[in-house]
Amino acid sequence: MAYRSQRPMVAEDTLAPNDSGWKETNKVSDLRIPAVCQSSLSIFLNVCLSGEMAVPYYTGRVTDLLISKEEASTFTNALYMMACFTLARYDGEKLLRLLMVKWKPGGTVHINPELISWLERPFLKASDGDIASHISSGIDTMSEALSHDLSLVMWYLLRGICYYAMMLWISVPLATFVIVTMPFILLLPKWSGKFYQDLAKRVQESLAKANEVAMETFQAILTVRSFANEDGAAQCYEKKLQETYKLNKVEAVAYGASIWIPEMLQLALKVGILSYGGCLVTQGKLTGGALVTFVLQETELSTVVRVLLSSYPSVQKAVGSSEKAFEYMDRTPQIKPSGTLVPTHLEGKMELKDVSFSYPNNGNSLVLKGVSLELRPGTVTALVGPSGSGKSTVVA
Repeated sequence: MAYRSQRPMVAEDTLAPNDSGWKETNKVSDLRIPAVCQSSLSIFLNVCLSGEMAVPYYTGRVTDLLISKEEASTFTNALYMMACFTLARYDGEKLLRLLMVKWKPGGTVHINPELISWLERPFLKASDGDIASHISSGIDTMSEALSHDLSLVMWYLLRGICYYAMMLWISVPLATFVIVTMPFILLLPKWSGKFYQDLAKRVQESLAKANEVAMETFQAILTVRSFANEDGAAQCYEKKLQETYKLNKVEAVAYGASIWIPEMLQLALKVGILSYGGCLVTQGKLTGGALVTFVLQETELSTVVRVLLSSYPSVQKAVGSSEKAFEYMDRTPQIKPSGTLVPTHLEGKMELKDVSFSYPNNGNSLVLKGVSLELRPGTVTALVGPSGSGKSTVVA
């Protein structure tokens, strides 16, 4: 079997266009929920939402019955219905959480084999430190977001939509007042999420550089010791870790600000609702029980917004950490890792004639340049040369 090369071979991978935003988030969510379990999830979600919506409504209903002094049977029926919906809410939420816990390992179990199978392809362009960093920390970050943050965002987003629909049904003016002031709060997760996404990528790149320094030092530890450069290597690694530490401090400050500012905005919104709602009650446009229901639903909506503000940046952070993993898996090698061509008669003889070869991460530097070699069955051939001269490449 002979191979002749007339031009240098460069092993490269074609990188698919980088997806971001909702498309990238959908890639992460697809790893989370098995398709066969989505029907069960929908049932428990409907049960939970029914209980969530009914409890504030019957609380306001009971308030109106107390004010109007209705018959005791009507009051008892309202309390009975509220108790039933409360039990349904908590039972459905408990079962929903059990399903989420059961599916928790799914993200790591499914994505790691896909990523490792890509890493097994030859001629990887990325550095060893970059790969190790994204497998060890990036995949863990994404798995944690899959098991908790993404499920939380999806659940609370659905709750928020249902709560606001009920608020519109109770009082359009109050609901309009809420929706006018809400954009100032809803814009925050987009800004902070984008910042978190960019910051997560910078942290991953910083960790990759630190890991690259450590791996280079360990691989050439004898050379480092022969030049008595242990302190220099340690200082170089410490410098890279300090850069990562600074980025982590910026991330902590940004997280604290994203929690404090929405709380102040939510307090201002609640004061405005009570003032405007009180005016509507005195004008006879709204009952006291309806105002109680609206305030309870707005409180729950505020909780939904607060959870979204705190969890959505974490999801965006996971998306930022997962971009590199999806980038690896979406690459298409120009040289196929497997083929169907089989010689009709295999003798065990291999011959290279004027072969030149280079790796993508070495630029235009040729590892093999005009190499000619003949290997015959039953013979032993020794490859001798300095480090980096292409001995392992010939064997591969």
